[in-house]
Amino acid sequence: MIGIKLAYYRKKDWKRFVKIIADRESMHDTWHDWHEDFEKIKRDLTNQGFDVIDILVDLDELTEYCKLRGIKNDGKARSQFVQTK
Repeated sequence: MIGIKLAYYRKKDWKRFVKIIADRESMHDTWHDWHEDFEKIKRDLTNQGFDVIDILVDLDELTEYCKLRGIKNDGKARSQFVQTK
């Protein structure tokens, strides 16, 4: 079975998260909206036979990851970060 890592953001981190990302305009307005999509994507991938692994994103680690690489904190960077976990 192929494993797929998905970034998971805690509700308590949401306000800080949307302040530190470079692509705020493409992100969900609320954690609840994001979480609904997260659960749908996870369910769809599981139904397709993938082993979905939730990766809890530590915002300090993510910020440091982007800073060390000189990259903006956008969807691509977050996907790359999650794959290192």
